[in-house]
Amino acid sequence: MGIAVGIFAHQEERRIGLCLASLPLDRPDTVFHVLVNGSTDSTVARAREAAGGRSHIVVHDIAAGGKSRTWNHFVHDLLSGDERAVVFMDGDAEIVAGSLDALVADLAARPDANAAAGMPVNGRSVEAYRQSLRDERGLFGDLYALSGRFVAAIRAKGLRLPEDLIGDDGMVAAWAHTDMGRDADWERERVLACEKAGFRCEVVSLLHPSTLRMQYRRMTNYSVRFFQNRIISDIMAREGVSGLPARMDMLYGEWLPRFRPRAFPTGWFDRKALARMRASTAP
Repeated sequence: MGIAVGIFAHQEERRIGLCLASLPLDRPDTVFHVLVNGSTDSTVARAREAAGGRSHIVVHDIAAGGKSRTWNHFVHDLLSGDERAVVFMDGDAEIVAGSLDALVADLAARPDANAAAGMPVNGRSVEAYRQSLRDERGLFGDLYALSGRFVAAIRAKGLRLPEDLIGDDGMVAAWAHTDMGRDADWERERVLACEKAGFRCEVVSLLHPSTLRMQYRRMTNYSVRFFQNRIISDIMAREGVSGLPARMDMLYGEWLPRFRPRAFPTGWFDRKALARMRASTAP
């Protein structure tokens, strides 16, 4: 039983080389899936160059974008189903040496756990984020792992993320904590904070305008996620995972009249998010 690594990449031509260079790509027991989705830049070409023709590094050129949609495709269509652990990471992150082994080892040592979180190692709020992961046991999409047993259960149940969900990590963490049940079934220890696994992200800087543009787009996505999470929290409290829709926008008509933007400056992005959500419901 080997390990699978899913590397989610959308328009990552600048970062995908650094990301792949940080990984132990020569490991024969690990299959690396580079999941290039909805990209029009040279991400695919640069990923294939880094793969160097090695058969256990598979670059997937997926026409449709969207991380949650790609997550479903990876888990249900690309995995073999007999992995002992599956690692999920973003194509703009650089992974600290030894992180894959640390995640797999932590899950092996705790067979009752469903997931293990990698920890950030840079950024202004890095210590606050690390402590939050220790206390709340969430997951960052940049780096986390699921046990093979839990992935097999997800596949057997046919459980899928809503295709237009912003943020796989929060939803997957909820599945892991509740063992695919309701919020009432929540158990903190089902998710581990892996101290020896870490990731490094590109820091937003005034010296690099591309990072500012990226952060601006990200803030609007965070606002969409905020409103989506209010819907999901209601579903998880009442029905659990069985109540999740195929797409979040199927529920927007019911929920949008209840939503109001928060105070400035967050409210600026909330307004853009709500406008986007309304547009997705237009005939």
